[in-house]
Amino acid sequence: MNLKEINNYGQEMVECLKLKTSPVAVKLIPTGGEIPEGIKKVGETMRHCQMIDHVRRTGEEFYSLGEDQMCKGGSASMGLGTMPAKVGSGEFYYKGLKHFSNINSARRTVENAPMLPPNSTRAILYSPLEKTSFEPDVVVVICNPKQIMLLTQAFIYKSGGRLEVSFAGKQSICSDGVVQAYRDGKIGITVGCSGSRAYTDIADEEMIIGIPVELLPELIADLKKICAE
Repeated sequence: MNLKEINNYGQEMVECLKLKTSPVAVKLIPTGGEIPEGIKKVGETMRHCQMIDHVRRTGEEFYSLGEDQMCKGGSASMGLGTMPAKVGSGEFYYKGLKHFSNINSARRTVENAPMLPPNSTRAILYSPLEKTSFEPDVVVVICNPKQIMLLTQAFIYKSGGRLEVSFAGKQSICSDGVVQAYRDGKIGITVGCSGSRAYTDIADEEMIIGIPVELLPELIADLKKICAE
């Protein structure tokens, strides 16, 4: 795929689904890799979920380093640094947020979240898909359940069957939305997490889907057929 094709896929997705905000192109630059010239560094420290939400609403394009990521658990799951001890052990979710009845339940949830190796990522690039200047690894779409339904129908248009997804309501837009699609090459659907819903303008009725970029050509072709019905 060239950039023009990728931009067109973004525009076609917006038009077919009648999206109110942009699909977000996300690229993980591995440690030792080069950050493309001409892309500015994010101007303030934010959480990954906030960066996604900001880009989909404003149309800005930028990159972030680990130092720019406010949520260290989320950034660590994407390979930017190492997982904070209290997050990795489950203590943060058990004692801090009180989201679990015991620390082992919290620990197992964190251990089962999709993660990249520590310090394996140098930077993360963000851009609206319809005007991205780089080829992304993953496309993150935040939209309503009906739009998720249409994307799901497009995904199984040729193969049929069922779409199997895995999520926990924890580290949703980082682990479930980006890492799962990046690592496994499969579409991931998630419902958000307490952090992403507290610190962004994601609406109560919105969900998140992560799409590996290599699936876009066939997905968009079949989405257009679904939307034309």
